[in-house]
Amino acid sequence: MTKVKKEKVSEEGEEAGTGGTDRSYQELIAHLNPIAQPLASKKLSKKLYKCVKKAAKVKNIRRGVKEVQKFINKGEKGIVVMAGDTLPIDVYSHLPVMCEDRSLPYAYIPSKVWRFLREETVKTAFSKESASKHALLDLGSSAGSKRPTCVILIKPHEEYQEAYDECLQEVSSLPKPL
Repeated sequence: MTKVKKEKVSEEGEEAGTGGTDRSYQELIAHLNPIAQPLASKKLSKKLYKCVKKAAKVKNIRRGVKEVQKFINKGEKGIVVMAGDTLPIDVYSHLPVMCEDRSLPYAYIPSKVWRFLREETVKTAFSKESASKHALLDLGSSAGSKRPTCVILIKPHEEYQEAYDECLQEVSSLPKPL
């Protein structure tokens, strides 16, 4: 009898989870700062998180406003990823101007923490691996840090060059704010 209840709960979770991804992304967009342009799409945001994780494994990232600003001034190249829900905006409002002056591509993601439904858990709804249906995409934790961060600079490297080039192309094609 216990198994039947668990199956019902997981079936309801699947039904609720199918539209949950879009809704949560839309909710996050509603809480953006006014300066959060150009905003990465949901697909590009996931690619950027994956690229940040790959770069963190090689220790080829810069995280935090102070560190990113310092290395932009030194002339380091890469993709700048900023969280769109950071308050106060004065903390990092100068970084887009610095990136444009040095022709660095940059993009805003909707939030420092983004909840999304994993496809693997929907496929394996009745297995032990699907204990949590939602995973948190956190800009800080994907960079290998225990603390959240609002700005990350992804530097190019041979180990993840293909993912980096794909992200670079998509971020460069985003329309710049006026």
